[in-house]
Amino acid sequence: MKLLVNFSRGKGRKPIIAQVVRDTGVLINVERANIDSSEGEALIDVPDDQCRLVRDTMTGLGAQVRILEHGINLNDSECVDCGACISVCPREVFSFDPEWKLVLQEEKCILCGKCIDACPHRALTLPL
Repeated sequence: MKLLVNFSRGKGRKPIIAQVVRDTGVLINVERANIDSSEGEALIDVPDDQCRLVRDTMTGLGAQVRILEHGINLNDSECVDCGACISVCPREVFSFDPEWKLVLQEEKCILCGKCIDACPHRALTLPL
């Protein structure tokens, strides 16, 4: 399960993800992170059965955590199967099936948003 973690460094420079791994024993895969001197956002992947434990532990350390049930959203009625999203995606989330219909593997998505900018029909959106 993917979690979107936002945190502020105003309370110190504690390594939140390392602390959670140590305290819970849950291995965390960081799929994307954007961290500067004052705040950060990380998209992490954890085992489904330990998602709530990780969320609660991170929340207790001062982070804001959102469980993401879905990756990128595809509006089939707007999509024209042009494939513009395929070339910009760093995780190969998009492909064509044998009939040249766009296929989305949202479990691979790291929510970078590159496909949204590339889509000429605005058929892709980030989850709310």
